Amino acid sequence: MNDQSLASASRCPIDHQALARAAAPNGCPVSAGGAAFNPFEGAYMQAPAEYLRWAREQEPVFWSPQLGYWVVTRYEDVKAVFRDNILFSPSVALEKITPATPEVAQILEGYGYAMRRTMVNEDEPDHMARRRLLTDAFLPERLMDYEPTVRALARQYMDRFIDQGRADLVAEMFYEIPLNIALKFLGVPDEGAEQLRQFAVAHTLNTWGRPTPQEQLEIADNVGKFWQVAQKILADMMAQPDGEGWMYESIRQHHRHPDIVTASYLQSMMMAILAAAHETTSNATANAFMTLLTHRKAWESICANPALIPNAVEECLRVAGSIIAWRRMATADTTVGGVAIPQGSKLLLVQASANFDTRHFENPDEVDLYRENAVEHLTFGYGAHQCMGKNIGRMQMRVFLEEFVRRLPHIHLVEGQQFEFLPNTSFRGPAQLWVQWDPAQNPERVRPGAMQEPAPFYIGPPAKDSIARTVVVREKHAEGTDLLRFVLADPHGEALPAWTAGAHVDLIAGGFRRKYSLCGRADDRHSLQVVVQREAQGRGGSQHFCDHIAAGSTLQLSGPKNLFGLDESARHFVLIAGGIGITPMVAMADRLRRLGKSYELHYAGRSRQHMALLARLEQDHADHLHLYIKADGQRMDLGRLLATVDEGTRVYACGPDRLIAALETLSEQWPANVLHFEHFSAESAVLDPSKEHAFVAQLKDSNVSVTVAADQTLLQALQAAGFDVPCDCGEGLCGTCEVAVVEGEGDHRDKVLTKAERAANRRLMACCSRAAGDKIVLAL
Repeated sequence: MNDQSLASASRCPIDHQALARAAAPNGCPVSAGGAAFNPFEGAYMQAPAEYLRWAREQEPVFWSPQLGYWVVTRYEDVKAVFRDNILFSPSVALEKITPATPEVAQILEGYGYAMRRTMVNEDEPDHMARRRLLTDAFLPERLMDYEPTVRALARQYMDRFIDQGRADLVAEMFYEIPLNIALKFLGVPDEGAEQLRQFAVAHTLNTWGRPTPQEQLEIADNVGKFWQVAQKILADMMAQPDGEGWMYESIRQHHRHPDIVTASYLQSMMMAILAAAHETTSNATANAFMTLLTHRKAWESICANPALIPNAVEECLRVAGSIIAWRRMATADTTVGGVAIPQGSKLLLVQASANFDTRHFENPDEVDLYRENAVEHLTFGYGAHQCMGKNIGRMQMRVFLEEFVRRLPHIHLVEGQQFEFLPNTSFRGPAQLWVQWDPAQNPERVRPGAMQEPAPFYIGPPAKDSIARTVVVREKHAEGTDLLRFVLADPHGEALPAWTAGAHVDLIAGGFRRKYSLCGRADDRHSLQVVVQREAQGRGGSQHFCDHIAAGSTLQLSGPKNLFGLDESARHFVLIAGGIGITPMVAMADRLRRLGKSYELHYAGRSRQHMALLARLEQDHADHLHLYIKADGQRMDLGRLLATVDEGTRVYACGPDRLIAALETLSEQWPANVLHFEHFSAESAVLDPSKEHAFVAQLKDSNVSVTVAADQTLLQALQAAGFDVPCDCGEGLCGTCEVAVVEGEGDHRDKVLTKAERAANRRLMACCSRAAGDKIVLAL
């Protein structure tokens, strides 16, 4: 081979310069990043979120000429597309991303291949009509019946290799058990499992991969065989339709409603479900173990505290879910993330990128088992097409982790192994996962009979009480009358999570759980500071922390979490604090000073002895600080100091109800989005069924109606129906459980929304607020 041919062979076969010169379907030029995007190369599959970091930061919606798709990378944009399954049709979800050659089409035709619509890729109204008939088997209470079987299988498979000291967990456990459970759930015989695995790989490559023309021929042969196997299984089941399992239920619904659950639907769904029902769980489980064992401290944390496992599952699904991306098609001209999208355009929604969006997740690059909103990941999609099998997958992942934590807490990844992934746009999991351990250290050898059984099992979002880390009180200082400042640290000197101005944490001790704003230095990763005001007439929490927690004490901490963040784009900031409401304002003032922003800080209190953090404020913010001390006859005149508020101003306030109410009245004359506030107390959130009425919550995005009983909160009813609505305070203080209102009047009982926001009636806090009438329509 001569030098010229060597040079030609080494060049990339894709002319990126030509692609970059091309125009996107909306007429805009293609960026260099868009032209270079290639999901079939190793970097995308090894770390999809990192591969698309540039897009999240610079071009969150871009045109990929290599794919012929718009690529959507940020959380809110991906969620918005999932939310509207009319404007963004799912019809392309199972379309071959690499067009078939005529030879491939001929092979598939020879097998009678006739894959059409399934619930994954069908439009309304067909989709929801079918889904309503076929969804009961996926409800949490019915899935609980499978937990003992999963656990028994996990123990049985572990028995095979537990004394060997080395195993490929994918081959020896994580593939076979999810396949076994999937077949049991479907009611399908389990013979030929290895052949099904081969077929599932072929189906993935055929639909979401970029095989060469020669590879397509072999794949098409396997896909055709897969189709015939699936049709034979279906025919046998239809001949005796009285069996148990989801496919049998689907067949019976076909006989009852042949116009809804059609014969062609059963044929297509039989093949699709055989491929999807186990592959995603197998991959997600392998990804979770790969993630936790790579981040050893996370693995050791769940070994020390198995109560963290449910949230560890959610965090692993966020960090390394098995579903990377999904597809939609625009049915009309529209915009996504401010980018014009013409009718007929295809979109690749990269959930793996959205799950790392800093606009939604604090410190997304960290594997944080204490992340309170991990359950908000988009790995399962969102809205009417959210994965029905999400809870059976979660359940299996949780059981596997519980059993390994009990029996093999000392496993490690085999060093030097290279993780290999099937090259495709949408599904990710390692082909092998080798681990090793010393069998002599197995707990059942070291402490026979001493291992505890796992805690009682449940299916649903992680319990918030379990998502808490242990911290030690490094210092405790008096800040004035009934005011104590606590400096908290990790017991082992490890770094604590990063946080931003306005963030809070929950402190948990003595049966009490209370929220406190962070007021230390945000750049100090080894301590967190809060000030607690002892309230003699309170509910007992502040008294316990002040009277019984001393330097050296340990307690539980949840967070940090920020629902009171700064809009740093404003020109001028007015910070207003009343009493203990100064704590978030200190952090905001620190941040604004660091940014070089224009700000003023107004602080009112009874006396200097009742005002926390005065020394630090006078040292760090003297030129911006205005004090209003009641004992000295000073009074804050809100009307005067806020007389020149305009659209470039942001007013942030924290304090007693009367302060917030006065500001809300003033803000009625201001431009929108100027006032932001935070309460530090709430009325009792206890529900009195005798004073409530039942109502129906219609979920527009999911096309489902949920009845909320008089003795039930909206949040409880939604979670019982299998909807992952997060919750933090449960008192209407934090805004975590916010849902969007489409229609109907809300009975607002929270301390989050302003008067104007309540009047607009576009948002509702599910933990405490209800419908004013008999029905409310929510965007969920």
